[in-house]
Amino acid sequence: MEGLKKRIAILGSTGSIGTQALDVVAAHPDEFEVTVLVAGNNVELLKEQALKFKPDTIVIGNEAHYKELNDFMFAHDIKVYAGDAAIEQVMSHGDVDIVLTATVGFSGLKPTLAAIEAGKTIALANKETLVVAGDLVTRKAREKGVNILPVDSEHSAIFQSWAGEFHNPLEKIYLTASGGPFRGKSRKELEKVTREQALKHPNWDMGAKITIDSASMMNKGLEVIEAYWLFGLKKEQIDVIVHPQSIIHSIVQFRDGSMKAQMGLPDMKLPIQYAMAYPKRLRNDFKRFNFMDYPNLSFEKPDLEAFRNLQLAYDAMDKGGNMPCILNAANEIVVDAFLKDEVGFLQMSDVIEKVMGKASFVLKPSLSDHLESDAEVRRITQEMIS
Repeated sequence: MEGLKKRIAILGSTGSIGTQALDVVAAHPDEFEVTVLVAGNNVELLKEQALKFKPDTIVIGNEAHYKELNDFMFAHDIKVYAGDAAIEQVMSHGDVDIVLTATVGFSGLKPTLAAIEAGKTIALANKETLVVAGDLVTRKAREKGVNILPVDSEHSAIFQSWAGEFHNPLEKIYLTASGGPFRGKSRKELEKVTREQALKHPNWDMGAKITIDSASMMNKGLEVIEAYWLFGLKKEQIDVIVHPQSIIHSIVQFRDGSMKAQMGLPDMKLPIQYAMAYPKRLRNDFKRFNFMDYPNLSFEKPDLEAFRNLQLAYDAMDKGGNMPCILNAANEIVVDAFLKDEVGFLQMSDVIEKVMGKASFVLKPSLSDHLESDAEVRRITQEMIS
């Protein structure tokens, strides 16, 4: 209703997306209030956030931090819970209108399903939820009449460009990719890539896992699968183009050939704000785009030989079933191993491909199938690396 604040739950409040979402809340105190904050392990930042935003409830995933957090919050009338079961339960909090799922990886799936079951609007920043179990998640959302609003900059761009024309079917979408720090590099040049080099993204400030995924183009592969489910498209309707300046965030093409793009400086706060405030557009003080600063915008085809992860994601989408779940779990393990200097940059794709050929395939997976598959793939991948 007009005049009422939107009550927000943030799943992953201490991460990159979560902290930026809280910046948006702080800038618009008349529009939003925080009801629930959920973090995985960063207890000190969670304490700070709780004192500033005064939610009704906070949850820490790591149960070892429960006593410290509960003792600290005792005088502040804030409920404290811990553990994965508590995270799922708090998603059905009665005083929540919208759940921002801002965790990274498979861990976002069950809480997101719990929030959908409770009828909460989802602002989705956890792309792995749709990658792993897109069929289950979108079906449950339809059953419950729940809107899933995209937060990824590319999917937000598609959503914004399509807004007002949802009655007009899309002929095609173009997801733009910056190309990451290694755009234009050959496979030979990528052999000696270091963790430090891969963590230096040219345009975006993101967490370590997503930054590595961007460098390897896996992030774009996961986004292709996410778009498949979000927008109800066929695989041949989703194209990826490399756009080094990251100004055009993605493009829709209608059946008459007309195209619409959403443009702006690379700043995740804009898609976060759009999803949280939808359908309103709120004023902000974000830096504005100046055409004279970008006299040339360029576009290239992605190199699927040098950056094989994008092709592996297309392959997983083609195969269907639990194959995207297999792809995702293997990738989470190899990225963690790369960050620990246990595998090389190019080895990540090699290991993922081998795991995709070895793990148990299920054509029509249930939630329990996905959970079993995720556990199996993590074990297989770890064994390959060791």
